[in-house]
Order: sequence, then C-alpha cells, then structure tokens
Amino acid sequence: MISKPVFLQGIYAFEGAGTGKPVPLHADLTYTVPGGVTTQPLYFRGGNDTDELVTVVLVREGTPMRYFPIGARASTHVALAVVEDIDDGTTLELQLAAREGLTGTVVVDLGLVEV
Repeated sequence: MISKPVFLQGIYAFEGAGTGKPVPLHADLTYTVPGGVTTQPLYFRGGNDTDELVTVVLVREGTPMRYFPIGARASTHVALAVVEDIDDGTTLELQLAAREGLTGTVVVDLGLVEV
C-alpha cells in the first residue's frame, strides 16, 4: 500500500470571536480527502503566543471533531495515530476559538496520511 503524507501547517495571526465561536484561521487550513482515498489523522502540534488559552478545533464537514487547547504562551502535541479513518470527499478544517477581541499568533501543524 502506498501512502502519502499531508500537512495543514503554518503560522497564522488571529482575532478571537469568542471561546464558543471557532472561526477559520486561513483558507490553507482546509483539506478535502481525494476520491478513492482514506485519510488518517496522525498528530497535532500547536503553539500560542498570547497570555491566554486558545483552542484549535478540527472541524469535519462543519462539525467540531477534536479540540486542542493550547495554554498561554505554551504548546501542545497530541498523537492521533490510527484513531479513525476519514472517508473520501470529507472536508476537514482547522479553526480557532479564543476570547472575543483577543489577538495573537498561533503555530499549527496537523499531520495526516492518505492511504
């Protein structure tokens, strides 16, 4: 079986809309599983340069799938290997939830593998 790694990653500025209101970070952080392929999330790493907690949300087809809280001026690493298969045609997106008006920068790195 041939597999192909896929990464949703980068450094992004944000402005919070509320802790319960995740908002898209950037169009580059959206991925649709190609036809005939299954994708598996492998890991999430993230960093937060603000003095407050922020949460990166992995959204599947518009519904929150996983929450990754990142503490104030902290980082996180979460292994997701073989948690579940994501079927072809499914859209995933990384969004961010933070206190309304909070501005800052996050580093995100979601590793996926297409099989």
